[in-house]
Amino acid sequence: MDPYDSDSSVDEDFTETGVLLGYADEEVIEDTISHLGGWPSWIDENTPPPGDYANCKVCNSPMLLLLELHGDLPDNFPNNERRLYIFGCPRKPCNRKPGSIRAYRATRKVSLPGLPLPQPQKVEKKKPDPKPEPEPVAPPKPKLDLGASLFGATALTSSVSANSNPFSLTPGSGAAAAGANPFAMPKPATPAGPAPTPAAKSSTTTSTSALAESFADKVRISSPAPASTSGTATKQTPESTGVQAPWPAQSAFPAPYKKYFLDAEYETMSRPSTPTIPENVTVEPMEEDSAGGEGNVELKDTFESEMDKAFMKFSMRLAHNPEQVLRYEYRGTPLLSSYTDQVGKRLHPEHSAGRVTTTGGGSMPPCEYCGAPRVFEVQLVPHAISMLEDGREGVGLGEGDAGMEWGTIIFGVCGQDCAPEKIGQLGWREEWVGVQWEETK
Repeated sequence: MDPYDSDSSVDEDFTETGVLLGYADEEVIEDTISHLGGWPSWIDENTPPPGDYANCKVCNSPMLLLLELHGDLPDNFPNNERRLYIFGCPRKPCNRKPGSIRAYRATRKVSLPGLPLPQPQKVEKKKPDPKPEPEPVAPPKPKLDLGASLFGATALTSSVSANSNPFSLTPGSGAAAAGANPFAMPKPATPAGPAPTPAAKSSTTTSTSALAESFADKVRISSPAPASTSGTATKQTPESTGVQAPWPAQSAFPAPYKKYFLDAEYETMSRPSTPTIPENVTVEPMEEDSAGGEGNVELKDTFESEMDKAFMKFSMRLAHNPEQVLRYEYRGTPLLSSYTDQVGKRLHPEHSAGRVTTTGGGSMPPCEYCGAPRVFEVQLVPHAISMLEDGREGVGLGEGDAGMEWGTIIFGVCGQDCAPEKIGQLGWREEWVGVQWEETK
């Protein structure tokens, strides 16, 4: 047998990356929120997005939902409830035009940093405190002041006898006895440094407790703290601009894409060993075509070779897990299908003079609402198209419903996850979306 055997050069070992792959299924898996296609749902059904978010920026007609993702990130934003949306226009004239695909983030604060909401947890922490121990002695006190009950002062007498401050926000909890300021907002004491972490987690469980194995739960990846805001806000938030146009009724939209629920697994790839060239094999340079001097490498050839290099890498990476419909890696790096289009030049360091990275700000436009750098979070890949368009022949817009022509949709979000500071208020933000379209011959 020839010493250079391609079959024997494949190493069957596998490697796991930090990328979560999303897989679509018609059956409900665990997460009932995350899905491809179908109709969108909102964190708060009484606060849908502004009405103009429904429309394509090219034709101003309602778009269809491509993706809704339950995007809670407890390791990064423990006080925030998050959801991500991608909408696309199905009309043929809008294909390949900016604004025909739009992306949104909905965020609602469930507590404020440093001010955890749950009260029972505070009480549990104070139970071991020896200070509240004298409370059982309280009953004898009324005997010393029997007339006090005539003036309704019994409650005050018992609270004072328990050594608690009657002006405290949590009488009898022992906070005042521990030296807390009765007029200060409740916050963790200085020595209890680790306290905010469990409190924040308990606030987040209100939104995720019913999704024990959801896509969102699998996204709980520890990441560096968000970068500080740097930049200038140039756009008003929807909640600050007053009355918004209502979200259109379902009858205003074309027929939705087929709905699929999502499950997630970390990306695994086989690791083929690098083939070695046997000693008895020589490599000779290819002869140049000298006819008319056309054998010289032209700029066009260089461009096409770069395009092919990116697409080959893109295709080979997807081929390891061909059923994937999305790739998720918060603050990670997207997989590019081209280095030479507008998006590729933005996000690929080699083709942007090494001035940008996907996590350092500058590669994507900064958040228009707070000025913070944007970071990569999720992208749709081509298999999502075949899933969404399954059975859509003759459905919707007739000749105008030409199908999707994108190669990948890259979703960049505000690195600070900016949102209204008021607890319970839902904030809507339009985020950056980079679309790499299929190459046309």
